[in-house]
Amino acid sequence: MGRARVLWLALRVVAALVVSSCGGTKVSTPENVARAARPASGAAPWPAPPNPLELARKAGLESETHEFLSYHVHAHLDVFVNGQPVPVPAGIGINIDDPAVHHAPFVDGTEAYGGIAPPCKQPCISPLHTHDDSGILHTESAKANPNRLGQFFTEWDVRLDSTCVGGYCRPGSSVLVYVDGGRYIGDPADILLSDRKEIAIVIGTLPDKIPTAFPT
Repeated sequence: MGRARVLWLALRVVAALVVSSCGGTKVSTPENVARAARPASGAAPWPAPPNPLELARKAGLESETHEFLSYHVHAHLDVFVNGQPVPVPAGIGINIDDPAVHHAPFVDGTEAYGGIAPPCKQPCISPLHTHDDSGILHTESAKANPNRLGQFFTEWDVRLDSTCVGGYCRPGSSVLVYVDGGRYIGDPADILLSDRKEIAIVIGTLPDKIPTAFPT
């Protein structure tokens, strides 16, 4: 191929890019996703389940009699359905009925759970848990053992995979996942819960802003 022809082809590519940036067929973007319909089952909000230690075992996690802080990391989870926040409940992964688990009430009527001292007489807390409804996912373990988002959703007893979050499933509902503000492509259950990671799951229409960083 001659040099003149190569130059001509390059100019054609540039011209095509310019034209496409100025108009042409509209490509679907996250800004124009449809509102998610309420599913027949598995609709948000999702409460904390009544069997936390059983679900922790299902998630492959071994519950302890108190919190270990040798390995202590925090990730943050936001969930939105049609632009509205869905609460991440307090007490996921904790047997809040154990008498050794302290309850700390807030003025808004919610509670935080933890501060286990002296230890429970039997296992009462998973190394992956929530103390309050702030969306902070605590990993407090005796050894470095990073957890994944899918394990937390197993403890929450909410479906999470490459197709569905709870009862909201593609293609009927838009399900978008963001990590530190960037789109995540893949199975969200595989997301590693590393320290100060911000995870946002967006179902249906978008919120005004996608969280981009761990809250301060």
